[in-house]
Amino acid sequence: MSRHTGTTRASQLWFTSPYRVEVREVALPPPDPEQVLVRVSFSAPSPGTELLVYRGQLPASMALDSSLEALQQAADYPLQYGYSCVGEVQQVGSAVDPAWLGRQVFSFQPHCSHFLATTDALQPVPDDVTAEQAVFLPNMETAINLVQDGQPLIGERVLVLGQGIVGLLLSALLVRHPLQSLVAIEGRPCRQDLSRQLGVPRVLAPEQARDSITVFGDGQAATSGADLIYEVSGHPEALNLAVHLSGFASRIVIGSWYGSKPVAVELGGAAHRNRLQLITSQVSTLAPALSGRWDKQRRFELAWEMLRQVDPRQLVTQVLPLQEADSLYRQLHEEQPGILQPLFHYPE
Repeated sequence: MSRHTGTTRASQLWFTSPYRVEVREVALPPPDPEQVLVRVSFSAPSPGTELLVYRGQLPASMALDSSLEALQQAADYPLQYGYSCVGEVQQVGSAVDPAWLGRQVFSFQPHCSHFLATTDALQPVPDDVTAEQAVFLPNMETAINLVQDGQPLIGERVLVLGQGIVGLLLSALLVRHPLQSLVAIEGRPCRQDLSRQLGVPRVLAPEQARDSITVFGDGQAATSGADLIYEVSGHPEALNLAVHLSGFASRIVIGSWYGSKPVAVELGGAAHRNRLQLITSQVSTLAPALSGRWDKQRRFELAWEMLRQVDPRQLVTQVLPLQEADSLYRQLHEEQPGILQPLFHYPE
């Protein structure tokens, strides 16, 4: 570790065209006076959003992420993507407090072995949080944002469609609420098992979700439906299941991002008469009702605490080097079973 030295060789993941990725070796210069150099230990691919990048399903007219400095470019190939890196500060610029040297930090960066950033783009990782836990920070923040947007009330019947990483973390948070019922809908047996492991009392396959009474096992639910439904499956057709299982003035929080995939929602009939509330949820911003008392830092602090309590390391299904990225994305695209949360590891 040092204040600043010579160039550093960095490995970077690039999406070069639909269904093609490559690892490029680049030379990074020494940090500018206000920059630091971070050596990455782990980064977490997103099996949901990154598949849109891999498949070429991102809207070409918009930035990859309007709130993240590292993802300001438009969705044109070739491009870098990824938003969860954890590593150690190895060099600091001449104007940076030397106390940053050696600190473990999180940053919203594309997949790479090293990166340069200013300190305002870094989140110090608490001493009692491991690197493998810290890479879940974006998904935990998303789960918290979903809870805040849905505002579950005591005694409500809540339904979560999809038990991917965000769905599982969201369910783990909802388990801590005094609900009447919490039900998860998920088709993959391995994810069903993890959902139960996290404490979800009732987990069903999509074909079992015929009506509210079969979902909640409650006679009252047959007439009133779910109070609150989260759609986090990534599949646009799941929205129609949410509409089917809702009741009068039910809230449907849409946490999935479909990219350029078409969405056909059946809003006639019961959906219209039931005055459904369709709420789009996006973690880049705070809900306006909370912004007077909450800021991003407060939400990060809550996310660190929830990472301690939930310990998402149990959701990691494989750890592999960046050089195996092409094989990983092909497996994710083919929806091969057993893959939930892979991690890229960058040995020193």
